[in-house]
Amino acid sequence: MENSKTNSDVSENSNSNSSSNTEIENYNISVSPYTEGEKVFAYHTTCIYEAKVRQIEYKHKRWRFYLHYLGWKKSWDEWVVLDRLMKHTEENMRIKLALDEKYGNDKNARKPRASSKASNGARGRKRKNDSVIKEKSGVLPDKLVNILIPLTLKKQLVDDFEFITHLGKLVKLPRTPNVNDIFKKYFDYRLKKSGSISDSAEEIMKGLCCYFDKALPVMLLYNNEREQYQEACPNNTVPSSIYGAEHLLRLFVKLPELLIHANIEGDTLIELQTQILDFLRFLRKSQRSFFLSSYHVPEDIENNINKQLFCIAHNIT
Repeated sequence: MENSKTNSDVSENSNSNSSSNTEIENYNISVSPYTEGEKVFAYHTTCIYEAKVRQIEYKHKRWRFYLHYLGWKKSWDEWVVLDRLMKHTEENMRIKLALDEKYGNDKNARKPRASSKASNGARGRKRKNDSVIKEKSGVLPDKLVNILIPLTLKKQLVDDFEFITHLGKLVKLPRTPNVNDIFKKYFDYRLKKSGSISDSAEEIMKGLCCYFDKALPVMLLYNNEREQYQEACPNNTVPSSIYGAEHLLRLFVKLPELLIHANIEGDTLIELQTQILDFLRFLRKSQRSFFLSSYHVPEDIENNINKQLFCIAHNIT
């Protein structure tokens, strides 16, 4: 589990037209959506853990919750803001399990503590895993760039996973708007909103686009997307001119790994986190226009399905 305390102060979501965010804003004004002692799901980057709310406070015009993670030592207890939490429901359990499967999260983290003996063993394995991560990266978890992805975009990632891995569908390429178009729209949005774009913000966005082009064939594709990539990006075709928001969003899940050796700290780190958060809010605000609501079935699979249906209809074995 990665330390996210340093990001709590920059994780407050901007206003949104979505119903879920309207509900959050209403809660901020009236009553806490969670109660002390309530069992919840809590996000830690790509992981979701079961936790219990120990304390609640309303500070700086937002609700904050002090959590104890079930099956973990009290040293992991922390204050989090509202967008880190979900209700403990069957639907959200399915989201948790899908994320666990997609990112290979520790299966021991999927279940609450069954017994003292079992939990001690689980905690021991988690501590061992944490030390392996530290040795592999050479960087403590609190040195990683912790990126808090808005809840609606996290659900978009789960839908993306379901479409491709479970339903065998693909994003139809080339996408409109593509990644280059999205960054251009973001610049236009910032210019209209603020009247200018700082040099550092522009450099960060250009850097993200460069990361995307290099990372996509290496770590942003599912296995059944690789053949499509070979066809869509021959020779020197850059992925940012072909792929769209669906694959760009995956970059922000992998970005902490990519930035491990960038030696970013202090004010530069805060500026990077703030700029990325602002861009993710822009993606959330434009979610309906940037993201596909459904993916397409590859032609060879569709032909095979049609053949099977024809055989069934005519009792052909």
